[in-house]
Amino acid sequence: MTLDLASARVRAGFEEMPGMTLTMPQASRLFGLEPHVCEKVVEELVVCAYLRRTDRGGYRRVSA
Repeated sequence: MTLDLASARVRAGFEEMPGMTLTMPQASRLFGLEPHVCEKVVEELVVCAYLRRTDRGGYRRVSA
């Protein structure tokens, strides 16, 4: 799976479930991604301000 496809899968998941907060291991399991791939995708989505890291270490979609 390419990183673009993995990124699209993660974005779709967060769009389907507004308000969802996931830890990195939860995201990896939910989206069916290897942990190192999931980490790279999630961090990329944080950099582009699609996701943000919460105070408790989870990841959540940035409100529009």
